[in-house]
Parts: sequence; structure tokens; C-alpha cells
Amino acid sequence: MAVDAAAQGGSKAKAQPDSKPDAAELLKYYREMLLIRRFEEKAGQLYGMGLIAGFCHLYIGQEAVVTGLHANATEADSVITTYRDHGHMLATGMDPKGVMAELTGRIGGYSKGKGGSMHMFSREKKFYGGHGIVGASVPLGTGLAFAHKYREDGGINFCYFGDGAANQGQVYEAFNMASLWKLPIIYVIENNRYAMGTSVQRSSATTELFRRGEAFGIPGIPVDGMDVLAVKQAGAEVVAKVRAGEGPYVMEMNTYRYRGHSMSDPAKYRSKEEVASYRKEHDPIDGLRHYMEQNGMGDEASFKAIDREIKEIVNQAAEFAQTSPEPDPSELWTDILIEA
Repeated sequence: MAVDAAAQGGSKAKAQPDSKPDAAELLKYYREMLLIRRFEEKAGQLYGMGLIAGFCHLYIGQEAVVTGLHANATEADSVITTYRDHGHMLATGMDPKGVMAELTGRIGGYSKGKGGSMHMFSREKKFYGGHGIVGASVPLGTGLAFAHKYREDGGINFCYFGDGAANQGQVYEAFNMASLWKLPIIYVIENNRYAMGTSVQRSSATTELFRRGEAFGIPGIPVDGMDVLAVKQAGAEVVAKVRAGEGPYVMEMNTYRYRGHSMSDPAKYRSKEEVASYRKEHDPIDGLRHYMEQNGMGDEASFKAIDREIKEIVNQAAEFAQTSPEPDPSELWTDILIEA
């Protein structure tokens, strides 16, 4: 289990897994992270062309978090997150075409073009958003965990939120209830250091966010969120505890977003040198590729072939997103009430 070397000011060395994963497993992680990266790059391009409206928050740089953690999930588990959500959708297996079409507001999108970047869902994949309100995923995720326990379906909830949301009051109300009822939930704090634009050192009185649940009896650990193998390993240990009925857990993923908070954020609160350093020394995709190359699990030609394949998938998604029809105005009156 690894503590983020970058956040702690240490070297760029990566923690080695307890048992050496096989090539097929690593290739799966590599493909998933690369799909998220290329998808987000294309989304950024479409936004710049005016084809995506509203807010758009890219996940570039943070791919190892959801890829490594979701590798421990089962079909019984549920996922909920914040507005930086495209990577989580893809990690749960949602179709890139449907995700991209939702970004462009088309009927082929997962919410029929009505939710956009921040609010799309898939009951089939047990993905419950995408939420624009800071910290909203935490009480909602706690409710999903309560449902898992009530139904005795064996599932747990993966509840993602950021370092900025970690200071919201509703987070601690949810922590209290989750601990009281020993709910099957993992609170995943994606600490990318800057929230909406203020560093965690300036916004948080205590910066060890994995300790935020201690007052409620909830254990927590810090993890190198730029290393997919460290995330997978730490996640396996925590998931086993939560599935065993030990109650909630907090995982602080020390990670880094390369882009601004949203597409409208020039990110002037940090230096270009800092971003370049993270890209050079801690990139999760480059790090995994180097590990695989060093262990004879791939070469330059094979990785280039994978990149071409992934780019084609993303290009097809972008084409579908631009050609899918816009929703009929009558859709304004659907999905607003459910008869219970």
C-alpha cells in the first residue's frame, strides 16, 4: 500500500504490488486509463469548438484512481461521484458513445441529452451520477450504502468527492450515520490539491484528509493516486474489510489534475513548471507503460497500436455525439416524476 510520494515531497519511485500482476491485468488497466485520457482530450476539443455547452470538468491526470479502485468492484456495487465524472462513467463500463452524446446534449446520451456533463446516470451500471452540488455525492452515496445493507444484496458503495468537498458540513453528518449503522461504503477523497482553485494547504485546517472520519470511528488511509497498482492493492484491502461488515472507510487518493478546475479555468494559481513536473514524473499512464516495458509485457509498437485503437473508439463516439438527433421538446416533461 503506497502513500503518495509526490504529495509528501518524496521521490517519484512507485510502490511495487505485493504480488506481481500478470500482463493481461496490467493491459486492462492501461487500456482503461488511456480510454479515459483520450476521451477527455476529445471532450476538451469539442468544448473548444462550441459543441459542448455549459460546464465541463476533465479528469486528465486522475485516471489511476477510478481505474485501480473499480478493479475491485463487483456487479452488485454502486458508484456515485461529483461533476468530474466522465472517467467514472467509462470505468463502470458505460458506452463512450452514450457518454459523449450526453455531453453534446443529444437524445443518444445516457440522460437523453438533458443532464449534460454533470448529471448523467446509468441504472444498468449502477452509476448514480454526476452531481453538480459540492459534497452532494456523500449523503446520497450514504443512502445507496443503506440500500445495499437493507436489501442484503452484498453490494458496497464507492462514493467519490474532492478535497474541496471534504470541508462541507453534510459530509460529516453522513459520516456519523454511516458509522452508526456500519454501512458498506468507501468514501474516496480525490485530493487533487486545488479544489476549485485554492490549495488544500490554504483551505483546510488539517490536510491529512484520510483522518477526517476518525471522530466518527471511521478508519482511513492515504494512497498514491497516481499509481494504478498502488490504488488497486490498497483498494483490495479496504474493499475486503467493508464487504466483511466492518463499516465505512475513508481512502484519500493523492492525485493531480493537469487541466483547470473546469474548461473556463486558466489555472493561474499554480505554475506551469509544477504541472510539467507532475506530467513528467508522476503520470499514471506513462508510469504503468514503463513498468510493463521493463517487465517484458509490451513494447513501443504494441502500445502505439493500442493508442490507435483507443483513438478510433473515441473518434466514433465523437461522431455519434455530433450526428445523434437533439431531444424532442416533449422530453422536457419526462423523467421528472416517478409513480411509487
